Amino acid sequence: MEVMLKAPNGTKWSQPLGLFINNKFVNSSEGKTIPTINPTTEEEICAPQAATAADIDTAVQAARTAFKHPSWANLTGRERAVLMHKLANLISQHGDVLAAIDAIDNGKTFATAKHFEVPWAVEVLRYYAGWADKMYGQTADCGPDRVAYTVKAPVGVVAQIIPWNMNIGFVGMKLGPAIACGNAVVLKASEACPLSVLYIAKLVKEAGFPPGVVNFVNGYGGDAGAALVSHPGVDKVSFTGSTETGKAIMRLAAATLKGVTLETGGKTPAIVFEDADLDNAVMWTHRGVMAYSGQMCFANSRVLVQEGVYDAFLAKFKEQVSQVSVLGDPFEKTTFQGPQVSRVQYEKILGYIRGAREEGATVFMGGEPAAFDGKGFFVQPTVFTDVKPGMKIYREEIFGPCVAVVPFKTEEDALEMANDTAYGLSSCVFTSSIARAHRVANGFEAGQVYINSSSTPDIRLPFGGTKQSGIGAENGEAGLLPYYYTKSIYINLKV
Repeated sequence: MEVMLKAPNGTKWSQPLGLFINNKFVNSSEGKTIPTINPTTEEEICAPQAATAADIDTAVQAARTAFKHPSWANLTGRERAVLMHKLANLISQHGDVLAAIDAIDNGKTFATAKHFEVPWAVEVLRYYAGWADKMYGQTADCGPDRVAYTVKAPVGVVAQIIPWNMNIGFVGMKLGPAIACGNAVVLKASEACPLSVLYIAKLVKEAGFPPGVVNFVNGYGGDAGAALVSHPGVDKVSFTGSTETGKAIMRLAAATLKGVTLETGGKTPAIVFEDADLDNAVMWTHRGVMAYSGQMCFANSRVLVQEGVYDAFLAKFKEQVSQVSVLGDPFEKTTFQGPQVSRVQYEKILGYIRGAREEGATVFMGGEPAAFDGKGFFVQPTVFTDVKPGMKIYREEIFGPCVAVVPFKTEEDALEMANDTAYGLSSCVFTSSIARAHRVANGFEAGQVYINSSSTPDIRLPFGGTKQSGIGAENGEAGLLPYYYTKSIYINLKV
């Protein structure tokens, strides 16, 4: 149930194709597969197994059994931490393979996967391993006749659904707090590029986790995802993905009152004031929307620039794109932007660009496909001007290398424009005034605010949004909250 694969940089590995249930790779009960496509060459890489509702039931039952089994239920927090550190070490040791997998399966650059995403997954696992033996309860004074205390108990079986843009990192972010609290997990990878997740499954087994504690499945959202969320044996759902899918998950979870954590869409505004360091603002806003080929929930896809420096900013931004946004093979060291993840995403982005032109926006630069030798889902980095607040490119999440640069007059105008969105995930402000920076930061309606930089979250602080950008938070101590409940215990001393 494995195939040998080789990346263009010479990296070789044995790739699992099965569903990882109970520490074994198994075939789909109906023999279904989902071909995974290299977005650079448009060629099929391999065809991993696709989970059905029956397979989801098997995975959930395995997790329920593991959750209550002494081999997991009786482990101390320190013992769970040891397993988590082992997994983190293995991910680090296999970093070249994991980065190569995502470069061919997702299209992100090898350098990004190796030097950012692998270290992120390792760090977040180690961070939550540090919390595993520090889940303290409290005592309360209930009088001389009673002793009362609280304990933090794991919620049980957790369903985790991750998107395709940051596989390796999201595995760490999802597993870390859930495992630290003592839960069992069924994690569904995206059907668009599941290979790195399935490879990590091998490392989970090698790290020594008991069978059934961590299960990885691959499958379509409408089939496997819906079956997982609605399964009565699942106690909690954690989802990262689109806002519309998040709403569907809430509806499915409501039937059994499952706890739900959602990290959904974004339309991050970046405000650039006249007193900002323009070179710094250009560098960060470019990186904040063009990295990962624009496929980031916190991409600053709306850059609001004060009128006095609007033309200068545009000129510098165009130069930055021309010099830095090199499109090409994800394995080339000079490549900054690889292809979009799939033909579906590629066509969606091109559709937004066509729609922008039809609505009257100006394509200041880019706006075209950029295939190499007639192949690959590449889209030129695109800058829109003459953008009005009612246009789709201003209001909707494109999830591609596209940015609208819009002028504003006053600070009040900028904040009103920034908050004029259904989303509230992230935001940025560029200014040399400390007072203004704090005023604007407090005025943003968003879960994250970055001053003189773009979205660069840290695993020690909560990451989440407001409005239609989600419910709850991940990372930091706050990331533990959805994975335990507080149990109050009373002892009667008058016996």
